[in-house]
Parts: sequence; structure tokens; C-alpha cells
Amino acid sequence: MDDLIEDAGPGPGNAPEFTVSEISGAVKRAVEGGFSHIRVRGEVGRLSLPRSGHVYLDLKDDRSVLAAVIWKGTAQRLPHPPEEGMEVIATGRLTTFPGQSKYQMVIEDLRPAGAGALMAMLEKRRMALAAEGLFDPSRKKPLPFLPEVIGVVTSPSGAVIRDILHRLRDRFPRSVLIWPVAVQGIHCAPEVARAIRGFNALPVDGPIPRPDLIIVARGGGSLEDLWGFNEDIVVRAAAESAIALISAVGHETDTTLIDHAADHRAPTPTAAAERAVPVRMDLLAWLSTQEGILTRSMSGALANRRQRLSDLARALPRPESLLDAARQRLDLAAAGLAPALRHRGFLARARIEGAAARLAPALDRALGKKQLALGQTAARLNPATLQAQTRQARTDLARLIRGLDPARKIRRLTEARTRLNDLSRRLDRAATMGVAAKRDKLAALDRLHGTLGPAQTLQRGYAVVRAGSAVITRQSDAAQHSALEIEFADGRLAVTPLGAPAKPASRATPPKPGPDQGRLF
Repeated sequence: MDDLIEDAGPGPGNAPEFTVSEISGAVKRAVEGGFSHIRVRGEVGRLSLPRSGHVYLDLKDDRSVLAAVIWKGTAQRLPHPPEEGMEVIATGRLTTFPGQSKYQMVIEDLRPAGAGALMAMLEKRRMALAAEGLFDPSRKKPLPFLPEVIGVVTSPSGAVIRDILHRLRDRFPRSVLIWPVAVQGIHCAPEVARAIRGFNALPVDGPIPRPDLIIVARGGGSLEDLWGFNEDIVVRAAAESAIALISAVGHETDTTLIDHAADHRAPTPTAAAERAVPVRMDLLAWLSTQEGILTRSMSGALANRRQRLSDLARALPRPESLLDAARQRLDLAAAGLAPALRHRGFLARARIEGAAARLAPALDRALGKKQLALGQTAARLNPATLQAQTRQARTDLARLIRGLDPARKIRRLTEARTRLNDLSRRLDRAATMGVAAKRDKLAALDRLHGTLGPAQTLQRGYAVVRAGSAVITRQSDAAQHSALEIEFADGRLAVTPLGAPAKPASRATPPKPGPDQGRLF
């Protein structure tokens, strides 16, 4: 300023004249020379984020306001982007802006004013994200029991990844995909968000296997070191993940916003590995126990079937007794057959004899008439003709007599008796075959009864739910009764549905379980 005064020539009233640019430049040099490095504490107000990437804001207290600007390169390196209402400590220099005749602070570093300011900003961000429903428990997905591939988002050079791999190897070895990221600093949040979204973008049947579970892990540290896991982009990526996600950031006392958005929060990275997979030896022991239970159950079921079959066999009649009644009826029919045949032969013989008795007088009369006719004819004919007619008459008479022979009738009776005996033998064979068919059908029905009977169905693990004498088949019907009874293979058990008033227990002593039978409930 003194240089400008000395260089100015004399003028009216002895007052120097300056151009506007000269005054603005002199003020700029004076302000920047006197305030080239300053630290200012204040509250952020009137925050502006234009598309250029620069940040314009005001630092204020209860009496004054200081305009400030953060250039784009500096803004990208800030560990904590400024937020309106946040109390900060800004480091930089003062300068002027000649275009508007104002001074402002060019901020080169900006940090929250202590842990209290960070915690206040963290709580404000947590409430805003919770209001969007990102922390809703209904959004959380169940973790797979035994994932085939596990994706780990962490630093590849830290102790965290070694602890996770070592714990997985001890419990149940699985395939692990590591997505290396920065776990603190300005690059932490965007890299972690890209890793989570990158794992979700992998195709199911692609060359790189898609993880069944994601673990986001980092060791302990200060609030500033863990701040990258509190950023919006990280929390939203965790909430949008279609793959189940475990957050293992920091130690047990450390809490970040990704813990609220994750499907499960582990206190340490080692605990995350333990939650990801079960213990292989425990599973083998459980399988061995289940195999023993299954073997004992099958042996018991076979023994029960064998005992049931023996009980049913004792209840069935002997096969010989099933034929006794039919055999007796056959004996009665056979015993009555011979008298019936004799009676029938007697009646036939009587009818033949009666017919013969009636026929004899008629033959005599016919013979007399024939002889009379022969006599009359013989008187008219010559002896030769008479002899021929006599022989013809005798032949006719002999033929008539042969036709009346009782032996022919007897032969017919004998043939009828033969046919009757043949029918009797056929009746015996039919009765025997009918009894065999009935026996086979009875055996088939017994086998069907042993397979589909209600007792056998209960032995296979089914149960019948009753309400009094009614059988309950629907859950809605069961909810309408205050007391139910479940019938098992070895007895019945009274139960009370959820939501129904409990009834006093019955005084009946429940059946004691067998030595190999466990408790059902």
C-alpha cells in the first residue's frame, strides 16, 4: 500500500488515485501475507456442492460468518466430508475474491472438532438411514448353514484375513474369494461398496464362483480409522446385497453403521469365521448319533412288526378249521347220494314193471287178434303164403318183445349212475379249488392289513390329533380347541395349542418310553 502511495503522482487536493484492480490486488496481498496459515473453529452453515466438485460453505459462530471454499482436489482427500451443522476445525489461508469484493478462507484440511462432533454426526446419519428402513430387521436374510464359497472384503496384507482363513481351516474348510480393499482413509468407503456390489454382480454359473456368504472384516481402531464403514455408500451397498452379509468391523466394543445394515454382526473377524461355518467334527459326531438312532428305530420298528404279525397270526383260525364245515357238508352230500341213487333206481324199476304189467294184456289181446286174423287169412290163402305170413308175424312179435326188455332200462339206469358219480368227483374238485382261492385271498388281505392298518401307520412316525372324539386335520380347526390329544404308536399325549388356555394335566400316567426311545417334545 505504501508503494502505491509513493508511486502515485500529485493530484487535486494532494490525494493519490488507484484503479479498482490495484486496490483489490493490494488488499489481496495484505490479507494473504497476514493470514497465510490459520486454523478456525466453527459450525458449518450454508453448504453448497456444485457439479464442478468444489465445496462452498460458511463457518459461523454466534456472532460472525466466514465464507470458505474447498477446492475439488482437496475435497476428494478429506476423511470426513463436511455436513451442515457440523462443528469443525478448518486449516487453510485467507484470501480475497476481487469479483465480489469479499474475503474468504481457502480450506486445505477440515476435521470434526473432537470425537463428540463425530459421534453427533454419526448419530444423525444413523437416524436418517434408519428412517429409510435400511436397518429394518425384516430386511435381514438368514445365513446359509454351510456355504460353498465365502467372499471376504478386507485388506489382503493384514492379520484379519489370516485369522479368518486359519479359523475356517480349523472348523470346516471352504473356498474363499478375497476382494482386496483399503480399510481406512478416503478410498475405504468407495472400495468396500464396490466390493460388495461386485460380489453380488457375479453370475451364478460364471467362471468365478458366486459367493454364498460375504464377510466384511477389519481389525480394531479409532473412530476416525473406522469412519469409512459409516459412509452412506457402504451402508446402502450392505443393505442392498442379495447375498447374506456378516459385518466384522473392529472389536466387540466398536460399532459402525454397516453393523446395523448387515444380516449378522460379529464382534471380531474370528467370530465371523466361526459364525460362517459349523465345526466339521461336531457334524460328524451328530451324524453318527443320528445313524445310531435310525438303526435303533429301524430295529424297533421291525421287532414291532414281527410281534404284531405274530399276534395277528394267533388271532386267525387254523387253515384246517376253515375246511371243516365244507368237508362236513360234502360228507353229508356224499352220504345221501347212494340212498338217493338206490331210491331213484327203485322208482325207475317200478315204473318199468308197471308199464310192463300194463303192456302184457294188450300184447295178449293183440296176439289173439293176430292169430284170429291169421286163421281167417289161412283159410283164404294157400299153405305156403300162410307159412310166410306166420314167420313175419313171429318176427314182429319178437321185435316187440325185445323192445319191452327191462335190461335196456337197467342199462340206462347204470349210465345215469355213472354220470352222477362223475358229477360228484367234479364237485369235490370244485370245492377244493374254491377253498384254496379263499385261502390265498385271506392271506393277501392279511398282508394288506399289516401294511395299511392304522397301528402300522402310527409305527411309521405318523400321529393322529384328536379333539374329544373328533379327528383334527387342519391347523385352523386345532386353534379353536383349548385341549388336544395326540395319538402315537405307544399311547396318547394331551397337549394345549399355542394361544389357548392351558388345561390341567390328566392324572393318567403316560406310558413309559422304551429303553431306546427318546422324548418327542
